[in-house]
Amino acid sequence: MYDRILVATDGSKLSKKAVDSAISLAALCGAELIALKVVPRYPQSYFEGSIPLSADDVARVEKQWAEDGQGVVDAVKKAGEAKGVKVKPILAKSDVVSDALIAAAKKHKADIIVMASHGRKGVKRLLLGSETQQVLTHSDIPVLVLR
Repeated sequence: MYDRILVATDGSKLSKKAVDSAISLAALCGAELIALKVVPRYPQSYFEGSIPLSADDVARVEKQWAEDGQGVVDAVKKAGEAKGVKVKPILAKSDVVSDALIAAAKKHKADIIVMASHGRKGVKRLLLGSETQQVLTHSDIPVLVLR
């Protein structure tokens, strides 16, 4: 059914449920699992008058985010391999999570994208947007959304 499954994770409790489902699906299909964590390119401040970061601070923060992200996808690899699933852990650097997910799915020739929906409603959804919605509306690859 599926040969390559991409699962998006941010390490949150909700995304861990999506990871567990993706591992089970991969085991059932005998598919390879691609575990993706998207990390921002550089720290951004959204407040007027904030103190800009020096180049050294930016590099330090980016390195920390990359290390934390690698830990998240390595945990998926460990969990998958414990269930006999081959897992390829990858990081993508982007400020637009949905674009990075879709690009990674195409690059790695994923047959399906598995991700969680954070279930934001009302003003939070309006202000924060929905990466899941963006992936659903812009992906040519099937998307399995778990709540």
